[in-house]
Amino acid sequence: MWSSAAAGLGLGLGLIVAIGAQNAHVLRYGLRRERVGLVVAICAVSDLVLIAVGAAGVGTVIAASPTLTVVMTLLGAVVLVAYGAAAARRAVRGDGTLVVDGTAAVAARPDGRAAVMTVAATTLALTWLNPHVYLDTVVLLGSLAAGQGDGRWWFAAGAGVGSVLWFTALGYGAALLRPVFARPVAWRVLDAVIAVVMVAIAAGLVMGLTEG
Repeated sequence: MWSSAAAGLGLGLGLIVAIGAQNAHVLRYGLRRERVGLVVAICAVSDLVLIAVGAAGVGTVIAASPTLTVVMTLLGAVVLVAYGAAAARRAVRGDGTLVVDGTAAVAARPDGRAAVMTVAATTLALTWLNPHVYLDTVVLLGSLAAGQGDGRWWFAAGAGVGSVLWFTALGYGAALLRPVFARPVAWRVLDAVIAVVMVAIAAGLVMGLTEG
């Protein structure tokens, strides 16, 4: 029981602690101190659902459908390119929504339901339209969970705990980096890195289809 949970925790953290669409998105909002709880909650809950789906055996069904795999991959590539283009535009022009004081970079937080819906929609898109999320949580973690036999749900629980811990630490721990981002140029560098990562991931997804 505990060994399965520990294995799930270790693997979950190993898969999620990397630069990717979700992490870059959470980091940016954490640094901006904007809707951090909402972004973290969506990412964490989504991961929990996908891990549970994988542990239930759905991962093998998705992996066995070439058509579904292609559609998911292309949709994910489009979303990543769009997000990368937006980040590149911010890197070139600078982000006018940032207000910098003497110690930290603070975002001008738009209020209202529309702003919340925009943040939620972007976070959901980067999570549910990202093929890497399905490959890591549903397919890979699901397959390994199946190998745990009776301990598969403990394995899934461990992976879920790892996901919640990581997104919480990344979103709220980003505050420790705020002194670095007191300079507007730091935000432009971050957006440039995000743009490169998003486009690189999208290109890798499309190349993977052509090679297949």
